[in-house]
Amino acid sequence: MAKFNGGSGPSAGTEIKNAIMTGVSWMLPFVIAGAVIMGIARIGASMYGIDNIWDASHGEAASMVVQLLHKFDGFGGMALSLMLPVVAGYISFAIANKPGLSPGMVGGLLASNLGTGFLGALAAGFVAGYIVRALTTWVRLPKALASAGPIFILPVGGTLLTCLVMAFIIGTPLAALNHGMENWLLAMSGANKIILAAVVGGMVGFDLGGPVNKAAVTTAMALLASGIYDPNTAAQVAIIVPPIGLGVATLLWATRFPASLREAGKASTLMGLIGVSEGAIPFALANPKIIIINVVGSATGAAMAVGLGAVNHAPISGFYGWLAVSHWPVYVLSIATGSAIIAVGSLLVFRSENEPENKPVAAAPKFKAGR
Repeated sequence: MAKFNGGSGPSAGTEIKNAIMTGVSWMLPFVIAGAVIMGIARIGASMYGIDNIWDASHGEAASMVVQLLHKFDGFGGMALSLMLPVVAGYISFAIANKPGLSPGMVGGLLASNLGTGFLGALAAGFVAGYIVRALTTWVRLPKALASAGPIFILPVGGTLLTCLVMAFIIGTPLAALNHGMENWLLAMSGANKIILAAVVGGMVGFDLGGPVNKAAVTTAMALLASGIYDPNTAAQVAIIVPPIGLGVATLLWATRFPASLREAGKASTLMGLIGVSEGAIPFALANPKIIIINVVGSATGAAMAVGLGAVNHAPISGFYGWLAVSHWPVYVLSIATGSAIIAVGSLLVFRSENEPENKPVAAAPKFKAGR
């Protein structure tokens, strides 16, 4: 008989950290490409007085330039949509080598479709990697079929099992969490506006596109349609505070961060300015303490904006919409304050000497003939 052998590896803590950093390093080119292309589109559109260039109506605009900018925004969004599949795929790759790539990427794509955000993609990467490793250890085949293991059994079995875990064990509870939080926020809509703003801001900054974030933004949009503007103001501030704060931190003290995150910081700043929170994801993946800092900074900025009377009447967070906000100087000051909190906090958390750049990858699984 034949059996997969995955080989020995580093300690669990080191393996997890290395896997995350491997995923982040492979994800960054997609983040940077998407951010720059989307930035070109949105900054260009702002020169034409357009603050929603992503809207499908601009694809049929009279101006060819506007049509082109609309396509650019779509191209950038397409690149950014690959972030979660890629980070999950390469986390799995770091654990189980090439056979883990397909299960991880498909699991990350499913996490994205389920709306579980980067935390779901993180889970998908580890679930896929360790499922493939388990198959590597326990699946036994006759010698004649040994070559089918790495190219058939591991990718197919690993992908199917990962999708089942994501869909029925991880995805369902997160969907229920999203629904429950929406109802909770709606029930809070009559509460003190500063407290509500802080709660909305903290939720938006927590998982950067995940279920908690989506619950807050969805509720803010629902209340906006009813003429209640404070939750939307809080949400729009909180969307951009983490990427701006983290990006600025890498500019202020670059050596505090690993080289890969220094590059991510440039894209993060741009993404924050155009209203895309995902620029902060590489930092949160690299060090989960950043999640707490993001929550504090986002909640502070959101509460400050609402408490000082700023009102954002539109679901627009990018810089091109700031001047349309009532009391916009206060609004911008609140963004700067929240960003400063995150920048300082991240400088206290990241120490480049503790973030090794070269991460070992698990040995490729092989079939070995048994007696």
